[in-house]
Amino acid sequence: MPPSKNSLAGFVLACVTLVCACHSDAKPNGASAAPPPPKVLFTRVVRKDLPMYLEAVATVDGYVNAEIRARVKGYLKAQEYKEGGLVKTNQLLFTIERAEYETAVASARANLARAVAASQRNNALAERSRKLFTTGAASQQDLDNTQAASADAEAQIAGARAQLTQAQLNLSYTQVRSPIDGVAGLATVRVGNLVGQDGPTLLTTVSQIDPMRVSFPISEADYVANPEQFKELSKRDLPWAKQQFNKLEHGDVAEHGDPGIELVLSDGSVFPHRGIIVTAGRQFDPGTGTIQLQALVPNPEGLLRPNQYGRIRLRRQGEGKDSLAVPDKALVVVQGTYSLGVLGSDDVVHMQRVEVGPSVNGVRLIQKGVAEGDRIVVEGVQKITDGSKVRAEPAPQATASTTVPTTTPSSYVRN
Repeated sequence: MPPSKNSLAGFVLACVTLVCACHSDAKPNGASAAPPPPKVLFTRVVRKDLPMYLEAVATVDGYVNAEIRARVKGYLKAQEYKEGGLVKTNQLLFTIERAEYETAVASARANLARAVAASQRNNALAERSRKLFTTGAASQQDLDNTQAASADAEAQIAGARAQLTQAQLNLSYTQVRSPIDGVAGLATVRVGNLVGQDGPTLLTTVSQIDPMRVSFPISEADYVANPEQFKELSKRDLPWAKQQFNKLEHGDVAEHGDPGIELVLSDGSVFPHRGIIVTAGRQFDPGTGTIQLQALVPNPEGLLRPNQYGRIRLRRQGEGKDSLAVPDKALVVVQGTYSLGVLGSDDVVHMQRVEVGPSVNGVRLIQKGVAEGDRIVVEGVQKITDGSKVRAEPAPQATASTTVPTTTPSSYVRN
């Protein structure tokens, strides 16, 4: 049985009512709920003293490096020292076969004896000729001849003595000794080798390693900016340097208020003894604009060795005092420009461009762009944009701290 007109009209009215009810509950224009502002942590820009350091690549070398060479020809008979060990002045290092030079000494001694005998004979003849000449029994020519022969004999003695001295010197060269206290290197020849054949053969090298020389370059600007560290360089000899070492070891500063230099080893550790600058090169390198400096560093434990590399840290005098500082991680770097997320009173972020200085222990010196006390985003930097609203909370002290230890050797700045 087909539905009646009244029942069909009721069904349509019900559908329209249901659609209207659904539309009345929907958000206009399809809008959804807005996400909450991102949470960030902030700290404040502080003003403090930051220790500023110049850093440069350094080469370490012995205070004295003595090349030990064979000065006479012969077969190497013995090696008398332990390679890499400590040796003393005049300690025997090598022995060269001596027989040939002992024979030369004996021959030179015999020649000297002959010259002495000849001189005695010629002196006697000269004295006899002089007496005969006074009585008229000898001519002037005879006297002149005997006196000339006597003088020649004296010269022969001098020559024979010189030959004996040279022969004895050559014999002494068969015993090769260390001229200094230090560490003896590896031998470059072995027992049985012929040495001195084509000139003085290098046998080994002995290096005095306490103190050590440390050479490094600095720029002309740094050289000019730190005149106190380069005063009276001509007076800075080894005794003077040892006096400064004693001051530095006791936590004091050296002459002219110099805090000394720090040496950073290849593994990043800091050598426990500070050094002192003792000399500067003659001129600046026109290609690099740097001058070569040399410092002495105490090495009582023998840890440093010649040709070792490291980095030096030289305190920049008068720099870093009363400076604005922020954590490095607060900086946003885009194409070489630096910005900080500065929070307004309404927690709206303003991306403020800043001019930065050196970095010290994760803390960056700010030269321009923010003021002391400004709130800056230090955690959640990746979530912020200029003009964005955030939910800001203070960073924990360990995160926000910009404390810089001014006495630890680990604080430095890359140059």
